[in-house]
Amino acid sequence: MPIPVMRTSPWIRVRNSKIHGKGVFAAKRIPKGTRVIEYLGERITHSEADSRYADHDPNDNHTFLFVVNRRTVIDANQKGNDARFINHSCDGNCESAIEDNRVFIDAVRTIEAGEELGYDYEIGRDKSDPENVDEIYACRCGTRKCRGSMLWPTRAEWEREQRAKARAKARARVGQKKRAR
Repeated sequence: MPIPVMRTSPWIRVRNSKIHGKGVFAAKRIPKGTRVIEYLGERITHSEADSRYADHDPNDNHTFLFVVNRRTVIDANQKGNDARFINHSCDGNCESAIEDNRVFIDAVRTIEAGEELGYDYEIGRDKSDPENVDEIYACRCGTRKCRGSMLWPTRAEWEREQRAKARAKARARVGQKKRAR
């Protein structure tokens, strides 16, 4: 039996946040493991998302796009619900879960009434990112585990990964040349 669409949730309320803009807060104690809400919005392709927001200020990190898979993005600016206001946290009390191409927000620990909900956005890096991408996506969560960025991995980890990929490509080219002789 399919899970019904979770447009609203009795567990949460939206109000102003100290972290960023609006936030989502526990209306009552939320037990660990609770499926809090579904992340809803218009389902579009990546190319549609790119063209829809082509004129978006590159220095603005405010987005309601959630990548579901290689084909689908949820645009919560269109037909979205309160889940779009859950702020990033490096040490979140929630996590996103993708099941059957749907996105749900689940509590990973008990959340007390009045506490702000947050999960790690794990925004990916791209070669086309501007030089100030870390500044644009600076984290404001304030947790002890804050890594200073909503991006994943951190800049240093990403650069290490890029160097490792370049070394692997270089080794592969050397191996191809040796086999060609």
